[in-house]
Amino acid sequence: QVQPVESGGGLVQAGDSLRLTCAASGRTFSAYAVGWFRQAPEKEREFVAAITGNGGGNVYADSLKGRFTISRDNAKNTVYLQMNSLKPEDTAVYYCAAARGRWVSPRYSDSNEYAYWGQGTQVTVSS
Repeated sequence: QVQPVESGGGLVQAGDSLRLTCAASGRTFSAYAVGWFRQAPEKEREFVAAITGNGGGNVYADSLKGRFTISRDNAKNTVYLQMNSLKPEDTAVYYCAAARGRWVSPRYSDSNEYAYWGQGTQVTVSS
């Protein structure tokens, strides 16, 4: 079992960048694919990006390609989400979640494919 913990959120202005960190305690993080999701007020949770256990493969929500980058450093048991050119519509609570295995599921955007969730970190982008 693994327990993700997010950090790095905050209040930024439109156009700024922010890097979120997902650190894991418990078992070796490389054994788990990891996804980032976000949930804005009064909206459903949506998929952002996911990465395989060894970091060799990743996938993004179509609307975020080119602005967001997911990466990981398994030596540090950490996954990152680099967010550039932030927009007010990126305002949300961002969640890190570990899947049940090291591969990203074909249903990678389905939150049910992820077993272990962090508490989330708030990102607020002002205009």
